[in-house]
Amino acid sequence: MADRLKDMFFKPAFFDDLAAACKAVYPTFDTERFLTRIYDLGWEDRELKERVRHTTVTLHSLLPEDYRSALSLLYRVAPNLRSYGFEKMIFPDFVEVYGLEDWDTSLPALEQFTQQASAEFAVRPFILKDQGRMMAQMLEWTGHKSHDVRRLASEGCRPRLPWAISLPALKADPTPILPILEQLKCDESEAVRRSVANNLNDISKDNPHVVIEVLRGWQTHDTVEMRWIINHALRTLVKAGDPEALELLGYPSQAAILVKNLVIEPATVSIGDKIAFSFEIESTGASPQNLMIDYIVHLVRAKGKQTQKVFKLTKKTIFPGETLTVTKRHSLQPVSTRNYYPGEHAVEIQINGAVFARGEFVVIGP
Repeated sequence: MADRLKDMFFKPAFFDDLAAACKAVYPTFDTERFLTRIYDLGWEDRELKERVRHTTVTLHSLLPEDYRSALSLLYRVAPNLRSYGFEKMIFPDFVEVYGLEDWDTSLPALEQFTQQASAEFAVRPFILKDQGRMMAQMLEWTGHKSHDVRRLASEGCRPRLPWAISLPALKADPTPILPILEQLKCDESEAVRRSVANNLNDISKDNPHVVIEVLRGWQTHDTVEMRWIINHALRTLVKAGDPEALELLGYPSQAAILVKNLVIEPATVSIGDKIAFSFEIESTGASPQNLMIDYIVHLVRAKGKQTQKVFKLTKKTIFPGETLTVTKRHSLQPVSTRNYYPGEHAVEIQINGAVFARGEFVVIGP
């Protein structure tokens, strides 16, 4: 993903426009030197976030050395780049790199810049430096009129935000995050609600009991939006078959069922081909039951060890005396995130978090 994105952004037109915008508010800005420094010998090899930082540092080298003076110019530059999106991450990045010792200036800057390009990465060094102060500020932002600022309050403190520096203290104890999520759980903005769900999903990877307790309380808000948040927040726990998460969603952890006649074909398959499998689910219960049906593929890795990956299959309601037949085809075509290797593999049928059946198949070279 990052490899593709780095070629989508920071094209020559952006740097030309950025240089012109800087020149317009700071006449001594050396546009030629700026472009020469941007396209140095290492430019092509830099990844996406490295290009953001390189642009930030290059800007700093040609703006006033005083942080507040430079920032006052960037306030005027940013609105003149309306046609750009992700590229404007350089503005909150400037605050992250050069403003960590000047909170009185930097926090209003983050608040303003995040309304043009998210400051979700830039707030994290501030959290690391003084978690109490920064989390108090983010709690205050939950009442901001801009949904971008409200989203920052949640997104910036995600314990496991992708591509971002880690927040070990919040991984260990997410308690300071919870008042922020409580304020935003019914936000009118879908982007904010999605961030709330993603934050809870992050928390669930280290503190599943915390998320279960929070969402049990939120179930009293029985709306379409809240049901979506709960489902999205529990996705990692559900995939792992966590019984409390499944119970919360209405899937009994001890389903009264039998799984029979698991068949995997062919028994031997080449890398790049597909297997097909089928099985039957028979109800042994006296009332209808909701079933979340997944399958687990046990994979042989490059050095012969095995790992497993859970795949979603379907959701069904089974009635007393009913038998369901389920079929699925699974591709063994390598993808960017997963390769296949020769050896004995297996498929397990997981229903409401419990494994009911297992079958083996052999993978050979293409």
